[in-house]
Amino acid sequence: MSKDLQTLIRLNEWTVDERRRELGDVLGSLESLESGLARLREELAREQHAAQSSPGEAGFLYGGYAVAVIGRRDRLNAGIVQMEAKVTEARERLDEAYRELKKYEVAQENRTCPSSYKLEQVAA
Repeated sequence: MSKDLQTLIRLNEWTVDERRRELGDVLGSLESLESGLARLREELAREQHAAQSSPGEAGFLYGGYAVAVIGRRDRLNAGIVQMEAKVTEARERLDEAYRELKKYEVAQENRTCPSSYKLEQVAA
């Protein structure tokens, strides 16, 4: 019976590792979107400065650019909101997998040291 728990523990360790990788991937995607938004802000600041320094040439083109930037910013913000929801889901899946792993580890520990478990219960 002890061997059965070891197999379940290994399987759940693998599941926890998989959930960690999934969370890392989602966090990486979120970071990519956030850095894209930061780059867009920097680009916008440069373009605004260029439009102010030569209003005759750049001022004419800036309106179309501003509309495009607003669209890009809105898409990035929407993507960030979606990724934050996915991060929350991934964290919940990781928490669940970790709780499941701990359940089997505690059961295994109780099977290998039942007398110490009983002593802890009596003392508590």
